Amino acid sequence: MGDFAFDADTRVVARGASGASGASGASGGGEFAAELTRRWDGTNGAVNGGYMLATCLRALAVAMPFPDPIVISGFFLRPGTAGPALIRTSLVRSGRTTAFGEAVLSQQGKETVRATAAFVKLGACGPAFTAGAPPDLPPPAECVGVPVGSFGVATIAERVEFRSASLPGWFLGQPTGRPASEFWMRFTDGREADLYSLPLLVDSTAPSVLELGVTSTTVQLTVHLRAHPAPGWLACRVAARFVSGGYHEEDFEVWDSAGTLVAQSRQLAMILPPSPA
Repeated sequence: MGDFAFDADTRVVARGASGASGASGASGGGEFAAELTRRWDGTNGAVNGGYMLATCLRALAVAMPFPDPIVISGFFLRPGTAGPALIRTSLVRSGRTTAFGEAVLSQQGKETVRATAAFVKLGACGPAFTAGAPPDLPPPAECVGVPVGSFGVATIAERVEFRSASLPGWFLGQPTGRPASEFWMRFTDGREADLYSLPLLVDSTAPSVLELGVTSTTVQLTVHLRAHPAPGWLACRVAARFVSGGYHEEDFEVWDSAGTLVAQSRQLAMILPPSPA
């Protein structure tokens, strides 16, 4: 597992069980040490929020009686920085089919991320209805990618590859005024996506509001994990519909190579002031 950057950089080491009790009387959880790296910095130079959320998910999985996360939601209380982190987890409740947990990631004694998650065993059969479809994209080999250096301090662009039918307007210096895009995505080192990496991947792209000539930082992110991804490129769709009061939402869909919807997310992000000239 450690051969890939994502696995090495989300590794957690248990420091002992906490024994905390949840609402149902279930006990579990503990403390975990993690080392956040500069390899997943976002466009604002801080550690990517999805990366921190994925690291929290690694710690939460240790105490969960079910193997598969289906939803994780995190509040980003302050920017993350490269360096040591402490993650405290608790098992809030465990039922017959679903378990719920909480995680708090702290750095230098200050809370950075608060996250909650639910775990199940995916694969149960049931009714199915689909009102959407994967993005209609040319094959990845026929698409173009934004050069890595164009993302400035965003080192995450070195770890995740994006390809779209045409270069985005913000890259060409001509924002389209339409904060939406469709593209292919995968890890550059060949790691296949899974449930634990999807929270990072849905937050790994340049903010959609770059097409409005502004940028933003995540305040809250919720990720629904719908299915185990098939190997191969992921087809993605992202859009913001409402920008007001200094904030915007961003909705994200991820479809695997078999045409299955494997993740959906919504985040609330804060518009950042323009950089000084």
